[in-house]
Amino acid sequence: MTDTTTITVGGSAPYDVLIGRGILDSVADQLGAGVEKVLIVHPSTLGAKATALRESLLDRFEVILAEVPDAEAGKRVEVAAFCWQVMGQSDFTRTDAVIGFGGGAVTDLAGFVAATWLRGVTLVTVPTTLLGMVDAAIGGKTGINTNEGKNLVGAFYPPRGVVIDLDVLQGLSQMEILAGFGEVVKYGFIAEPEILDIIEANVDRATDSTTDEFRRLVELSVAIKARVVGEDLTDRGVREMLNYGHTLGHAVEYAERFQWRHGAAVAIGMVYAAELARLTGRLSDEVVDRHRSILTSLQLPTDYPIGRWNTLLGAMQRDKKARGSMLRFIVLDDVAKPTVLQGPDQSLLFAAYQEVGV
Repeated sequence: MTDTTTITVGGSAPYDVLIGRGILDSVADQLGAGVEKVLIVHPSTLGAKATALRESLLDRFEVILAEVPDAEAGKRVEVAAFCWQVMGQSDFTRTDAVIGFGGGAVTDLAGFVAATWLRGVTLVTVPTTLLGMVDAAIGGKTGINTNEGKNLVGAFYPPRGVVIDLDVLQGLSQMEILAGFGEVVKYGFIAEPEILDIIEANVDRATDSTTDEFRRLVELSVAIKARVVGEDLTDRGVREMLNYGHTLGHAVEYAERFQWRHGAAVAIGMVYAAELARLTGRLSDEVVDRHRSILTSLQLPTDYPIGRWNTLLGAMQRDKKARGSMLRFIVLDDVAKPTVLQGPDQSLLFAAYQEVGV
């Protein structure tokens, strides 16, 4: 029998996240009754695997593939319109479904397409990157980018189910795996110290997708995300804590024209948030140094060019996490003790950035 862990996301529309190895055959059951047609949204790099997934579903559904650009290039309104066109030409109805099969950007896009076609059809996410598994595919945040910033257009739309098959990570580059650890480390600092302990104990085993330690990190991360979004789907309360490192991190992604990996940008954002907390007297030198030590062991960046500050500040002021003209940062009082720093003075913001800038 397949060793599958099930974590339930609660709230008004509860759903299960399945975690295991060799469990892609469970995707069909996640689609539920009444579905006749399925659109699999996938990047070109997963063409062969998407075809195999399609073939596994053909005895129960009519399945159509929609190949989209990989990474942030796929999160554009033109790409969403292409998916809508495919669904329209294939006569998709409200009882049909979309599968997001890819990394976090693809599941964000697929979720947005599912949320907007006929005002909502069934969505199942099948993340194929570590970042997608622990973050983007869970929680019901869907969206696309605009020229003005990341994820500025989107909808809260929970999936019907999520299937995390750790075997699909085999063959990914180590750099791709390590980039996903930006989000894993975030969960460690905001909620679960065991995550940090596992990474510090043996970083090689922690980052090897075939080990028990790696699976444990995924399960811990998913459990945190599931608990938080089950309490606060629409980001009005406790879910805001998941934005640790993201205010500056999203600004870095914007400054880099979305060419950086999300986890790398969030790594810099977490160090920046830690420095903010230290300057306000909230956080000890030890915990700030622990940020740098863990992220460096994962080959993630902890600094950024000092001359980019004005660009980053402008991007942060447009970020969806701001409230009017007031910037908000998630900071720590200690490990697993996140809080909100609201409206800090710009001199303080720049002083913290000087600790990150090179």
